[in-house]
Amino acid sequence: MKVNPMSFRSALLSMALGAAMALPAAAADTPKRGGLFTYMIPADSPPTLDAHRETTYATVHATAPFYSVLIRINPENPSSPDDFVCDLCTEMPKPTDDGKTWTFKIRNGVKFHDGSPLTAADVAKSWQELVRPSPGVLSARAPYFVMIDTVEATDATTVVFKLKFATSAFLPALGDPFAYIYKKEILERDPHWYERNVMGSGPFRFTDFQIGQSISGVRNPDYYRPDQPYLDGFTAIFTPKQAVEIDAIRADRAATEFRGMPPSARDQLVKELGDKITVQTGAWNCVNIITPNHGKKPFDDVRVRRALALAIDQWKGAVGLSKIANVRTVGGVVFPGSPLAATKEELQQIVGYWPDIEKSRAEARRLLKEAGAENLTFELMNRNVDQPYKFIATWVIDEWAKVGIKATQKVLPTGPFFDGLRTNAFDVTVDFNCQGLVNPAMDVGKLLPHSVYSENYGNFEDQKDIDLYQAMLHETDPAKQRLAMRAFETHVLQTEAHAIIMPWWERILPSRTYMKGWKISPSHYVNQDLATVWLDK
Repeated sequence: MKVNPMSFRSALLSMALGAAMALPAAAADTPKRGGLFTYMIPADSPPTLDAHRETTYATVHATAPFYSVLIRINPENPSSPDDFVCDLCTEMPKPTDDGKTWTFKIRNGVKFHDGSPLTAADVAKSWQELVRPSPGVLSARAPYFVMIDTVEATDATTVVFKLKFATSAFLPALGDPFAYIYKKEILERDPHWYERNVMGSGPFRFTDFQIGQSISGVRNPDYYRPDQPYLDGFTAIFTPKQAVEIDAIRADRAATEFRGMPPSARDQLVKELGDKITVQTGAWNCVNIITPNHGKKPFDDVRVRRALALAIDQWKGAVGLSKIANVRTVGGVVFPGSPLAATKEELQQIVGYWPDIEKSRAEARRLLKEAGAENLTFELMNRNVDQPYKFIATWVIDEWAKVGIKATQKVLPTGPFFDGLRTNAFDVTVDFNCQGLVNPAMDVGKLLPHSVYSENYGNFEDQKDIDLYQAMLHETDPAKQRLAMRAFETHVLQTEAHAIIMPWWERILPSRTYMKGWKISPSHYVNQDLATVWLDK
């Protein structure tokens, strides 16, 4: 099947701005200065404040306003997967050396919040740590940067990236919203300092952090874009309970949250607030993954892992869940609708997607009996986030019960949840794969073994998995790359059943109508520095 990339981009733009008609004309008005902006972060607290280390929105929603990045998705066009603009650089470069050398000029006059100058040396050091972190330091997305050979500051305003191989995946990787630029002197003194401290060069200066409660900042008067930010300051309140979020928007104690709400919350707020609420909706490059711990019996047996997938009715479940949770689309390992994604017909050939659910569940029972796991009982570890984690877990537990599997849900706050993942202290877990940008060839890195991708928690090694991925990543012919992705997907989901992909998410963002200057994207990580947000009141 041939997919027109331009058609994909147009479709993506259309989906991500699906509720643009709900935006009043005033959204294009001249921004007003001043005001304190309050929003919510639907989590109890981030594990740490270090975006290089973490993958959770709780970290980036809390800290992005304090930091700068090298390049970013255009905040005026965040739904486009390839509209990149400079943040700290002065212009987007053209590669040389057959696409393997990229030279970035860095802005003059940029200051960190302590008043010291930010130079190319800080940019280079930050990226060196992202690509190959120091011993004992974690870079959660290091596998996304496998194409990068070296990063060097050749002078105070020049950073040069040398690639191992040319690839279209480089710019999206470079635009990662977690790729904050830290201060070189601090990283060299203590590479763990940013886990508990904040100091960047972004539009807002850090003022206060209360664990589990809130984080605040004030306008940075030395920000390198003199017309921004528009706000005097902001406070983000940690609110893991959906009911609290709805009440806060209803009572105008907060203007919005930037992750996403379920359809019921949208409908309730629109009904109660009328023209005081605006809703933006769109497809979401985010999905939950059911991950068995291969290091624990009986999940070391592929028959048991396949049975877990076979018991779940994806096609019926997605329809039901979409009415109560922020999920919608059945898909495989790749963002649905993108050129490398499987069609429905291709998915239905894979274990866990068969159209005949009774046949699928009969096979699940057979495999469990054959593996000696007919009365399988285990804990499903989950994160203390309502949408859609708890809904997903409740659903799959009910589905597993239909083949005799007895699972109970173990819900943990964000910090202990990540500790459980990183120490393999679980039987099966509800994990996630949420990406900052739509970059299909790199987005599936989550499904590689932990030794290659540190944020995979399946506790397995699989050289064929790695080989199939590398073949797909290095393929430059689109049609052949798509076939290579199908081979990778079949191996991961069927041959080895390393993971079970849940229905992909839908992003629904209600906000108070006075919040202006912010546009939705397929990612809840991008466009979070608040520089363009202003208040029409």
